[in-house]
Amino acid sequence: MNMQKIVFWTKDYLPNDHKYFTFLKKVFRHEFRKNWFRRISTPILEDINLQRLVYKDDFVLDNIYNVEGSIWLRYEPSLWVINAYLKWELESEIKPVHMYHIDRYFSKTNGSCGYKENYLIWWDIIGETDPILDAILIYITYSTLNKIGLENTFKIFINAVPNKKEMDKYIEELKSFYENKKHLLTEEWLKNLSNNPLKLLASKNEDEQILAKEAPLISKFLKKDTKAHFEKFREYLDMLNIPYEINNSLVPEFTHYTNSIWNIRQVDDDKLISSWWRYDYLSKSVWSDKEIWMVWFTINVDCLIDMLKSKDIKIKNKDELDLYFVQLWDEAKKLVFWLSLEAREKGIKAMVSLGTPSMKEQILKAQRTWAKFVVMVWIMEARNGIFQVRDMIKWTQEEVKQVDLINYIIWKIWEENLDFYCPARDLTFG
Repeated sequence: MNMQKIVFWTKDYLPNDHKYFTFLKKVFRHEFRKNWFRRISTPILEDINLQRLVYKDDFVLDNIYNVEGSIWLRYEPSLWVINAYLKWELESEIKPVHMYHIDRYFSKTNGSCGYKENYLIWWDIIGETDPILDAILIYITYSTLNKIGLENTFKIFINAVPNKKEMDKYIEELKSFYENKKHLLTEEWLKNLSNNPLKLLASKNEDEQILAKEAPLISKFLKKDTKAHFEKFREYLDMLNIPYEINNSLVPEFTHYTNSIWNIRQVDDDKLISSWWRYDYLSKSVWSDKEIWMVWFTINVDCLIDMLKSKDIKIKNKDELDLYFVQLWDEAKKLVFWLSLEAREKGIKAMVSLGTPSMKEQILKAQRTWAKFVVMVWIMEARNGIFQVRDMIKWTQEEVKQVDLINYIIWKIWEENLDFYCPARDLTFG
């Protein structure tokens, strides 16, 4: 069978994945609301002329993804957020500004295409530099992961990051360290030595990882203010009883990061669950002439979904059916259609089998929906107003009059299980 392929570096989210994804969105949105974060959505395409690229050749997309030479695919959430922050003059809002976004982004990979589509839960705190904000982000994440059943499956790693002057000295030392070891580096990482030596410390190559462990420690280049920020950050983590480890090999890939960096990894296979850091110099890499204090955090949705599935954590299915109608002939179809609408108005989750002529096939469909009750209506039942109602849990069957059907189902499923949720009730008028 010939099937149209999606672009191979994108992916489908199927209903079973969305069941978990919807759960995660609800959990994190609840935490965001409690901590006064508000949602922002940025364009998937942006005019790059508004920005001086901070990643240079590392994240420049190929022409195949480029529209008219200046429109670029969204790849760096914080770059897009700071662009919106400056463009819409959000600086006038009460500081710090708390924003979050849940959306698709694209990242660099080593695959044949070079790009990968990711669903991220991301949030930023903008306008303040207090290290307690860093600790709050970790606390929200730590407590949320525990709440959803992932306690003891992850570890938190932190490290300090030099300021710009300290970072420049560190990079010089790093280049000097690797200068007589070029023969041990792959071609790709030789380029990094010239363009961005910090990336050498994040190599996946085993030999280069050994070298990275011998490289100069970034902590030795910290001065008074940077040390003080990091010590305060640790003090707040201790106050919140958050377990963490200092990882000296955890360093930023780019020079606009400041003060602190941290990530969360799985215990079993060391996979990255989330990462975040301060990036106070990012604003100057866009089109601002001033430094704006910022700290961000991100969760990889796919990773969390995989962890929940691997622990066999089930998500409550709120789409379970109370009532499923099967019918034969047009007269019965019209009758049960209106009955299903009435049932929904009364809080019963109901569905009608449509487009399947065989009663046997409809019963099989009913079983696959896991509906609690199935109502079977043929032409005679439609005319005499007496229906066959099958209890799919107890596997019993009764005759119920049409006029009594709705109350009968409500009595069976209990009133507290009725669903009257309606988003339109959130509207206010006047």
